[in-house]
Amino acid sequence: MLHPQIEFMSPEAIRSFQDKKLKEQLRYLQLHSPYYQRIFREKDIDIDEINGIEDLQKFPLTSKDQLQQFNDDFICVSKRKIIDYITSSGTLGDPVTFALTDKDLDRLAYNEAISYDCAGINDEDTIQLMTTIDKRFMAGLAYFLGARKLGAGIVRVGAGAPELQWDTIKRIKPNVLVAVPSFILKLIEFAEKNGVNFQNSSIQKIICIGEPIRQKNFELNTLGQKITEKWDVQLFSTYASTEMSTAFTECEAGKGGHQHPELIICEFLDDAGKPVPKGVPGELVITTLGMEGMPLLRFKTGDIVEQFEATCTCGRNSMRIGPVLGRKQQMIKYKGTTLYPPAIYDVLNNIQGVENYIVEVRNNEVGMDNLLIRIGLNDLATEEGFEKVIKDHFRARLRVAPDVLFENPQKISAEQFPPKSRKPVFFLDKRSK
Repeated sequence: MLHPQIEFMSPEAIRSFQDKKLKEQLRYLQLHSPYYQRIFREKDIDIDEINGIEDLQKFPLTSKDQLQQFNDDFICVSKRKIIDYITSSGTLGDPVTFALTDKDLDRLAYNEAISYDCAGINDEDTIQLMTTIDKRFMAGLAYFLGARKLGAGIVRVGAGAPELQWDTIKRIKPNVLVAVPSFILKLIEFAEKNGVNFQNSSIQKIICIGEPIRQKNFELNTLGQKITEKWDVQLFSTYASTEMSTAFTECEAGKGGHQHPELIICEFLDDAGKPVPKGVPGELVITTLGMEGMPLLRFKTGDIVEQFEATCTCGRNSMRIGPVLGRKQQMIKYKGTTLYPPAIYDVLNNIQGVENYIVEVRNNEVGMDNLLIRIGLNDLATEEGFEKVIKDHFRARLRVAPDVLFENPQKISAEQFPPKSRKPVFFLDKRSK
């Protein structure tokens, strides 16, 4: 068991601990970060006057644009100390290069080991990794390093290849999977078509990455429900990003991803950059703790989430974050209604006959958002009359109906999984910036 003591201490003790860690990180930035040295100087900030988290508002926010524009200036170490180079996925723009030192890799392993532990996984478990460890991808590396530190068994299968995944499960009998949840549905579909007795397999738990499986109230969303209706497994939601080098993973209560106070400080801000009231979703802004190669101060993730501070039934007092409601840059204003892609996906995943889809948003002739859903149908549906079915679902759930275009499912699948992408693509933003 790796339960960090700090997660079970009082909120006051956690806050005091983070205040101290913040001051240590600021001193490190002042000594080693060309970017933050310049910011402190330009903004006339004396870090000795910073007493703790309540003073974070004195610092400007760090954006993805700044990471892209001044990438090398964020690196705090000489090249000889850099052990691993990673790039972000580039979901909202050009990828950013991150430099990790040996100490950072140890931190990454620790982060994922305690995240596994949070989900009740230990050294008696065997974990099948359906994540790539190549292509400059952090997640696959993190899950491998974390499992190794935990002492669990590891099977590195990588993404895709349903036949190989099932052959591995049959041969090695892992009891935990780490995978993108939409791929789990493809795994189940392959099993059903090929006579694989997946219900009696060794798998008990699945760590779901890259896609939400819960609604705002923590109930499983349509994607999560489809998996558990077919397969008697326990799903765990997790949220992370390259910039954070930290994961928020659910415990067995399934009521939000737990913060690791020794690794990250979180703020939740409105459009004006001010803290949102309790119970109101806001943009997650993070400050990394203990990073050596490329620490970040008040980095805007772009993800809209809600924080939960009540003690969890698992006994942890660390703050939790709810499911990502959407990405700030992906917000759609359509016919007077504010939408985020996850809500659209949940509607589509609940319509029998929809094989796959891509959501597109463009500017119309007067500069407003126009929403188009490109849909591939399976054998349960035909185009005739199905557009009305889809629009009726959207009106019932989201109060607006998008434009619909039916296309070949194979064409859509090819766009969803482009060769150079490390994550499935469901959303295309073609609005002029």
